[in-house]
Amino acid sequence: MSVSETLSAPGAHGFSPLRRSILGAILVTATMPWLAFAQQKNDPASQEPTDMKIRMMFNGHSLTATLYDNPSSRDFASMLPLELTIENYAGNEKIAYLPRKLTEDASGPFGNEAPGDLCYFSPWGNLAMFYAGYSYSGGLIRLGRFDDFEPLLVRGTFPLTIERIV
Repeated sequence: MSVSETLSAPGAHGFSPLRRSILGAILVTATMPWLAFAQQKNDPASQEPTDMKIRMMFNGHSLTATLYDNPSSRDFASMLPLELTIENYAGNEKIAYLPRKLTEDASGPFGNEAPGDLCYFSPWGNLAMFYAGYSYSGGLIRLGRFDDFEPLLVRGTFPLTIERIV
């Protein structure tokens, strides 16, 4: 049987096995860019800053942060303004418990962790404000980045006000 006969010999669905394989390969190749685009949109490591700024005030200090464009950050912003309590945790962060849990649509591993990151820890429902080095752990969602995080170094438990400024 020649190649042209093999290509034209119908199978159970009117196409030869070779033609079905070729069509399948074409379909997979055509959809791969769309799959890559969809993954990139949900990749927490590729989040872009937005124009949305927030202010956090505690113990006479004021910090500003820029939120990233992801579903968890938008959910957080929808809760503002907030009156919470900020406290030290683990020697590298301050935490504050939110009144409700945020959407976890922006969850997933991320890299380039750095002091100044504003995150949400979904298992406990708290904000995590890092002032020293840390490593990603499951359930951590990066919400944004502080413009200056030095006031986070002040130790203690204080009332915290969070408001949207842009």
